[in-house]
Amino acid sequence: MFAGIVEELGLIQEISKKGKVKLFKIKASSSFSDVRIGESISVNGVCLTVVNNTNGLLEFEVLAETLKVTNLAGARIYEKVNLERALKISDRISGHFVTGHIDCLGVIRRKYYFQNNYCLDISVPQVYARYLLPKGSIAVDGASLTIAKVVGSGFSVYLIPHTLKNTTLQFKGPSDKVNIEFDILVKKTRS
Repeated sequence: MFAGIVEELGLIQEISKKGKVKLFKIKASSSFSDVRIGESISVNGVCLTVVNNTNGLLEFEVLAETLKVTNLAGARIYEKVNLERALKISDRISGHFVTGHIDCLGVIRRKYYFQNNYCLDISVPQVYARYLLPKGSIAVDGASLTIAKVVGSGFSVYLIPHTLKNTTLQFKGPSDKVNIEFDILVKKTRS
């Protein structure tokens, strides 16, 4: 379980095939050097299990199913990714509960500046529109954001400068795919 508060940007160092999985090696800062094998890390909002850690070079095995439903399928070496460690029982939840189980891919339709804020307009498949709640929470590439506006199967979010600077959303633009996880409470009440 995560809070959607991106701790840092990791850098993909290597992507290789290992049997039926892809092995991702992602460089994190020294603050991740104590991550143990078996711990869960959110990588662009995807809950992945650490299979090795060599001084902050985190290794993850990624299944074909995960690649099929997330933007990790298109990940490239030297690309930055959002990283967040799993919550501890004593942690404050500054965002919202994020499981790391991606519901769908969204597509950025527009990135623009409006009333001193950066804004993203994102569309999702129509079947998921019922989970879009104005002023509700949503995780976009693992970042906990507030939905500003809903139009059909699309929504808008505003990004404060801190969020833009400290997440991969700074590098995203029109037609880019982003991992979407709807608020678990909204999913339970609207299913």
